[in-house]
Amino acid sequence: MPRIQDEDDDLHDDAAGDTGASPWRRRLLVAGLLAVALLLGFLVPYLLYLNHEVGVRFGQLRWQVPTRVYARPLVLRQGLALDAQTLKLELDAAAYHEGDGQRAGTYARDGGRWRISSRGYADVDGRVPPSVLEVVLSGDEVASIRDLRRRQALRSARLDPARIATLYGQNQEERRLVRLEEVPELLITGLQAVEDRDFNHHIGIDFSGMLRAAFVNLTSGGETRQGGSTLTQQLARSGLLGIGREQTFTRKFKEILFALLLEARYDKRTILEAYLNQVDLGQRGAQSIRGVAAASEFWFGRDLKDLSTEQIALLIGMVKGPSWYNPRRNPERALERRNVVLGQMRETGLISEAEYRRALQAPLGVTRNAGNLAANRFPAYVDLVRKQLARDYPADSISGAGLAVMTGMSPSAQAYAEGAVAHTLDALQTRGRPPLEAGLVMTDVHDGDVLAVVGSRQYTEPGFNRAVDARRPVGSLLKPFVYLLALAQPAQWSLASTLSDAPVTVGLGGGRRWIPGNSDGRSHGDVTLMDALAQSYNQATVRLGMAVRLPRLATLLRTLAGIEAAPQPSLILGAIDQSPYAMAQLYQFLASGGEVQPLHAVRGVLDAQGRALKRYDKDAPPAQKGDAVAARLVGNALQYVVTAGTARALLAQGLGHLAPAGKTGTSNDSRDSWFAGYTGDHLLVVWVGNDQNQPTGLYGATGGMRVWSEVFRRLPSAPLRLSSDGIEWRWVLDGQSTDADCPGARRFPFVAGYAPAYQPCQYAPPVELDEFGNPVSPPADVPGGNLLQRAGDALRHFFGGGDPAKTPPPAPAPAQPTP
Repeated sequence: MPRIQDEDDDLHDDAAGDTGASPWRRRLLVAGLLAVALLLGFLVPYLLYLNHEVGVRFGQLRWQVPTRVYARPLVLRQGLALDAQTLKLELDAAAYHEGDGQRAGTYARDGGRWRISSRGYADVDGRVPPSVLEVVLSGDEVASIRDLRRRQALRSARLDPARIATLYGQNQEERRLVRLEEVPELLITGLQAVEDRDFNHHIGIDFSGMLRAAFVNLTSGGETRQGGSTLTQQLARSGLLGIGREQTFTRKFKEILFALLLEARYDKRTILEAYLNQVDLGQRGAQSIRGVAAASEFWFGRDLKDLSTEQIALLIGMVKGPSWYNPRRNPERALERRNVVLGQMRETGLISEAEYRRALQAPLGVTRNAGNLAANRFPAYVDLVRKQLARDYPADSISGAGLAVMTGMSPSAQAYAEGAVAHTLDALQTRGRPPLEAGLVMTDVHDGDVLAVVGSRQYTEPGFNRAVDARRPVGSLLKPFVYLLALAQPAQWSLASTLSDAPVTVGLGGGRRWIPGNSDGRSHGDVTLMDALAQSYNQATVRLGMAVRLPRLATLLRTLAGIEAAPQPSLILGAIDQSPYAMAQLYQFLASGGEVQPLHAVRGVLDAQGRALKRYDKDAPPAQKGDAVAARLVGNALQYVVTAGTARALLAQGLGHLAPAGKTGTSNDSRDSWFAGYTGDHLLVVWVGNDQNQPTGLYGATGGMRVWSEVFRRLPSAPLRLSSDGIEWRWVLDGQSTDADCPGARRFPFVAGYAPAYQPCQYAPPVELDEFGNPVSPPADVPGGNLLQRAGDALRHFFGGGDPAKTPPPAPAPAQPTP
């Protein structure tokens, strides 16, 4: 009979079973509670820490924006010396593109007529608006300028400058911050359509997107085909929040937490704007290209607002992998990706079918180089910029500070100077001698802007800057300032005054003597100051230097260029070591017509909003009248150096039209070759030598002057026309003013009121002799015979007739028009 189990038995069994399981269950419960407690104990503080990090790193949006260094704007004005090659070089440097001349940053050319559409920019004196200009070049100068939008003629106009360098901070990131309203609508909507269609609705992570991506990746055999990250997650791992890129569970977990916190703290607009400024879109050397604005400039040389549909699609496509889809290295791959993005734009209704088909046929449209995104290709110039900025800004306050440094560099002048150094030194280099090097500084004679600096034969390589830091004996480059001191005393000295060029001995004290000689080893008797300077006679110059007193010469050098020099007799002949930059500062006084103009590579510094923080280009004080007259007198003498002195080879090289003024300089044993010369627009000082301080076999005229000539054969510049204000010109013979047609008379400039007294010409017309030595008279029966003889005598004199043994031809006069 079957056993019937009563309820008590069941209860007993359950109780027995419960008694056996109770400790295990309790232990599991306790372990679970401990795990939850530990998790909460870790997670809550960790979330609080991450929330603080988000607030610090993201909330303040303190990106490291590089400081950009710009050349000076191209100032177009009527009469400016400018040819087509130089204008194109300037436009190319500023990343202008040949096009219709209507879209900003483009130009069109029809013969000498140029249409240029400028982009507008912030300068040291305020905002310069964009414009569309018609510029007409004629005869290698600007003939006219017209504003096509306002339909009016202009006397001058400015074009936005080239970017010549970038001063990055600790993070080598290229970035240009933009506000969301500055980004094209198609770029914003297209980015969301391709990367995150649910951006406006999710909480930072997209669960459906993650599941979809996981399914696609699993069905592709384990190969990763699709990501499930939202734009917020991409921003979290972009480097801004320091998550990193390693593919680990920990990183992914941290990324998700960051995304959730970002969405909890900030609105969608703020997150999207941050993404557009942070997304990685390329690499140039050590510099990462961050943000859509910098990428637009880097890849297309254009502002965001000027991008076409296909260019926007390429940027969006590169988000997936800027290195993999690099359009310069992998154009086929980039084209395929761009077309995929265009298809998704059409699919989501962002572009029409017609626009889709047009964009599919368009090329990638990327520039061959990095557009106007410049690293430091001009190390010598930027070195000078840093040195000038260091006076007012600590080094770590400039790099990565988002400032704009506006410099005085002229891209065309810099290019011509670099080419002249490379070409000339290659031609001059000889076997068996150390490699030739050069240092060069060019300035604007009107305002003291430093237009070009070349510090090395390898001018693109950073290193020792010979233009600024090399100090070498300057030789005869100092002589014009000895003459300047003398000519500042017009009652005692003029260019027509005579000096003895006989051997000279100068006592140095302690029984020591200094006996300088001329470079040709000869003495030249009594010579005028004009000839002594033009031929660079040492003996005559030493006599003059001792007469004007050495302490005055040392004070002059300190006043004009900050050069500290002991008042030693050898200072007269340039026995002092100086850099090309220091000599450019010294010669700026002469080239500017007697103004003390401090040279400046930096015109000003602007903050991130384009407001001027500091200016360096303020107008120099006008020249004192006496200084200006003396400077112009020396300028006339230096023009004579070119027409009849040690620099006369410039005329043979076709530069006579510039009427330049210049001075050669050579140190002992031809170790250093110098030339300083200026035109109506430019001053250029050149040094050529070698780093071993060995003889080069070059003189000033065969080394430094060769580089100078090579520059001005290409660089348009106005001729030097010295003012005659305060100056009067006279024909002089034997120290007296005389008539212009007096044989042997020479024309000299004088300080007004100090010309020598007039002495009538004592010229007696030559007498014609017959074969027996008797005077020949015209036949008495020839009417007007005496008149014809006098007319013939006058014509012979006018064309240089007469006895050459008795009537020497006049010496060439300086290139100066009669007042």
